[in-house]
Amino acid sequence: MITGKTKLLGVIGYPVEHSLSPVMHNAAIAHLGLDYVYLPLPVEPKDLANAIAGFAAINLIGFNITIPHKQAILPLISEISPTARAIGAVNTVWRTDSGNWAGTNTDVEGFIAPLKTYNQDWSQKVAVILGNGGAARAVVAGCAQLGFKEICVIGRNQENLIKFQGSWSDSSLIDSLQVHSWEKIPQLIPHAHLLVNTTPIGMHPHTTESPLSQAEIADLPKNAIAYDLIYTPRPTQFLHQAQQQGAIAIDGLEMLVQQGAAALSIWLQQPAPADVMRQALQNYLTNKK
Repeated sequence: MITGKTKLLGVIGYPVEHSLSPVMHNAAIAHLGLDYVYLPLPVEPKDLANAIAGFAAINLIGFNITIPHKQAILPLISEISPTARAIGAVNTVWRTDSGNWAGTNTDVEGFIAPLKTYNQDWSQKVAVILGNGGAARAVVAGCAQLGFKEICVIGRNQENLIKFQGSWSDSSLIDSLQVHSWEKIPQLIPHAHLLVNTTPIGMHPHTTESPLSQAEIADLPKNAIAYDLIYTPRPTQFLHQAQQQGAIAIDGLEMLVQQGAAALSIWLQQPAPADVMRQALQNYLTNKK
């Protein structure tokens, strides 16, 4: 039961009603028997600064950030982790002992968690990333942490690709990061050990779409890993295509779970029950069909 003593957590975005974060976080909180509640908090861009000040006033313990605030919140936070600064985006915020807001980005941890289970040496391998938007930044940082020899980002707009590459110029990534136009896909796919879709193509309700044609994905090496950040439908058309080529498929649900578990462990200062969070999401998505 929510009382005056219940501690508050939440997720801010606009819109935010689609977020699955309350499903998994409240399941974890209930499992741990804690007097917390995790709420979706719609905040329009024009109200962001006022909202952050208000959160401090009501003693909000911490919160997640989703679109469109991940970059805009940076000037409103006192302490930013090196990971979040490199990516240029924050998705998790908490109160420090001094009462200031601190932020990090757990999307990187969420992205690499399922890849770590394969216990591979990535140092001689190639990652090919479809898309160069905000989601691609966490993927690039994750691939760099894993030690990929080459990180190839593919986009449709040459000007945006050049800006994307330039934004990492102060990072140690610059030696391994390459950017390529979409037309280079036939040359890059045959060398991909990891192929990641960071675009929204294939997301519900456009479930029959894929960022790649069957011909483009046909040269994906057998036993490569295809990773789609989209978690509904399961599998996406992109992953279905990749599996037909003999690839290992990972969807975005595990990334969602692991980035959420990393955030919750920061707020609670104890390990988060990722298994409980995963099961809550799977049950929700199954019942929603």
